[in-house]
Amino acid sequence: MFRRRPQLLWLLVPYVLYLGALPLVNRVRPVVLGLPFLFLWLLGATVLTPVAVWLTRRGDRR
Repeated sequence: MFRRRPQLLWLLVPYVLYLGALPLVNRVRPVVLGLPFLFLWLLGATVLTPVAVWLTRRGDRR
C-alpha cells in the first residue's frame, strides 16, 4: 500500500511525535521560553499534526 501511495507515510509523523519520542523527551528541564521541555514538545506535535494531515491530503487526491 505504501509503495503505491507513499504520501500516507506523513500520517506516521503524529504517531512518532506523540508516542515514539515521548520517552526520550520526558524531561522537566531544560526550560524553553519558560515552559518545561515536555510541554513544548507536545505543543509542537499538536501544531505539526494538521500539517502532516494536510500534506497527506495534498499528495493523495484520489
